[in-house]
Amino acid sequence: MVVDEIKPTRAGLLIVKRRLALAERVHRLLSMKLDGMMLELVRLTEEAAEERQALEERYAGAQEMAATAAMMEGATGVLLAALSVETSPSYVAGHKNVFGVRLPDLEPVMVRKTLDQRGYGILGTSSVIDDAADAYEELLEAIIATAEREGGVRQLLDDIEKTRRRVNALEFKVIPELTELRRFIDDQRDEMERQEWTRLRRIKKIKAKRGTGL
Repeated sequence: MVVDEIKPTRAGLLIVKRRLALAERVHRLLSMKLDGMMLELVRLTEEAAEERQALEERYAGAQEMAATAAMMEGATGVLLAALSVETSPSYVAGHKNVFGVRLPDLEPVMVRKTLDQRGYGILGTSSVIDDAADAYEELLEAIIATAEREGGVRQLLDDIEKTRRRVNALEFKVIPELTELRRFIDDQRDEMERQEWTRLRRIKKIKAKRGTGL
């Protein structure tokens, strides 16, 4: 906003009032958005903490199942079973809109597999291989879920900081400056009206004197 371009006239006052109304409306909307994002951040943070704990438990369980499988089938047997899987697990990365913030949305792809999809067959291996595979598939799903939550937390923190700066700029700079400018224009217009009234009164007196011939 270029203050010097706004003149202390009726039109200038109207411009300032419109800008002030817009700034106050944007401030309200951003404040509501900030409150919503803060609530969403609390929820996501709690979910991320729970999933992080579950992830650690699944990791310990998967490690234990892998050790049991290696003991029963040998390290070579476990390695051959792992190498027989033709389709690698993956995920599809998307986004979901929450309070105008694009949060990550990760969808697992071919993480959970049937016995046929694993490729090693059911005759050449024992159930401990299946149990270890199940444990690691659950672990990978937990990793993807945790990555989604923690990525959402980081994105929310970034957008919350940006929104807070905008709210503060409006609250402590833009709105006060516009309010002060409106007050200045009101004072200037009042002064101009007083000056005009004084000028008209002086002219009236002069005309009155001329009319009496004094």
